[in-house]
Amino acid sequence: MKDKVVALTPARGGSKSIKYKNLVELGGKPLIAWPIQSALEIPEIKEIIVSTENKLIADCAIKYGAKVDWRPEELAGDRSLVIDVIREFWSRYKKQNPDAEIIVLLEATCPFRTKEMIQKCINRLVNENLDSIATFHTADLNPERAWRVSDSGIPEPFIKGAIPWKPRQLLSPAYQLNGAVYCFRPDKLPENAPNILFGKLGAEIIDNHSVIDIDTKKDFIVANALLNS
Repeated sequence: MKDKVVALTPARGGSKSIKYKNLVELGGKPLIAWPIQSALEIPEIKEIIVSTENKLIADCAIKYGAKVDWRPEELAGDRSLVIDVIREFWSRYKKQNPDAEIIVLLEATCPFRTKEMIQKCINRLVNENLDSIATFHTADLNPERAWRVSDSGIPEPFIKGAIPWKPRQLLSPAYQLNGAVYCFRPDKLPENAPNILFGKLGAEIIDNHSVIDIDTKKDFIVANALLNS
């Protein structure tokens, strides 16, 4: 493959839900190690970079085989957006690495991705000439079964005309985005795009059992239980 692929994992030090969440152990290793080790299995990925403002996370990332990109403090707050972190990172990285073309974004909070998922996303991005692709899984709640409740407490189907009691087999297929893998060409990212799914899109459908988004202590308990089972 002629396009240089870079793996990027955002991992700031602050977290309101769990202190130093990215360093909490899952399956005997810190959460930040999971995306790094996944990326190490992909031959097309030439560099693995962790974006952080925190020295403890940086030291851990280096220990497991990644390089560190020090992000500005103003992009490390609770309200900082990943899209802004990517733009700032790429504006500097591209100048020093003009042959870089593709970013694979691997969030530490979605640790159960496999190398096959990453490989499929990269291959499809290149072979189908996509601008961006991400992993999706079957929606936990089909929109046809969702409700809205008015201020006066009156429920009605969220989708007008939907029949929430329709048998599962007759529901329209619905999917939700997850954080397992994002793969995209940052040079084509529109200036004011609010996210990293843009242009000619692709969706890689993965099994629901491969997805867990870790945000709370309960999520860590569930994730460790899944590993042990």
